[in-house]
Amino acid sequence: MSRTPIAVLAIIVVVIGWISAATILADYVRPLHWSIQALYYPVAGFAWVFPVRWLMLWAAHKR
Repeated sequence: MSRTPIAVLAIIVVVIGWISAATILADYVRPLHWSIQALYYPVAGFAWVFPVRWLMLWAAHKR
């Protein structure tokens, strides 16, 4: 079986999970100091790239 369909499903699960977790955590970050928010939102916005990148490389047999 090809790795691509597995990776696609895993990416969908990871992205939906990441969005859910980031949204839930944002409720706790919102009342905090603006500097903490300035760190949280970029990290939450970009950190999903690393697991998705790994899955894409795995699907392409480069990992």
